[in-house]
Amino acid sequence: MPGLKVATALALGLAVQSARAPFVPTPPDVVDRMLVLAGVRATDVVYDLGCGDGRIVIAAARTWGARGVGVDLDPARIEEARQNARRAGVEHLVTFRVEDARDTDVSRATVVTLYLVAALNAQLRPRLAAQLRPGARIVSHNFPIGDWEPDRVEVFRSADGQARTLYLWNAVGRVGP
Repeated sequence: MPGLKVATALALGLAVQSARAPFVPTPPDVVDRMLVLAGVRATDVVYDLGCGDGRIVIAAARTWGARGVGVDLDPARIEEARQNARRAGVEHLVTFRVEDARDTDVSRATVVTLYLVAALNAQLRPRLAAQLRPGARIVSHNFPIGDWEPDRVEVFRSADGQARTLYLWNAVGRVGP
């Protein structure tokens, strides 16, 4: 098994170095908890950075009538997200873009959702602090944002039996980088 440990360490090192999060779908019950924790309403604009198949912004649009923007580096995931939005009947409320989350303008967002690696969350912190307005909320699944102190933390077991942690930051615009 030493070879496996070396391969795993190498893979983790490369993932942290590139700060590219692998696609790991957020279970539906966790999506719902994230959006409830953020207090999503119809007036919100929800950005999901690293959106994968689009399930978070689609759920925000379908359940609360919120507008949504999903960004992901993978064109295949973005196409899948667009198809999922069409099937859910919310394509008029959501848009999806092939884009690096580190380059995304989040100034229109009132809610930002994240399920990225810790290194990428830390890289996003200055952009979030600079662009989000007071009253904006960030919810991150399983990974904090550097040493930012969250306003709330929820620890629970999801329907699939996995331990989950959600972090919430309110009024991010008041927090400096």
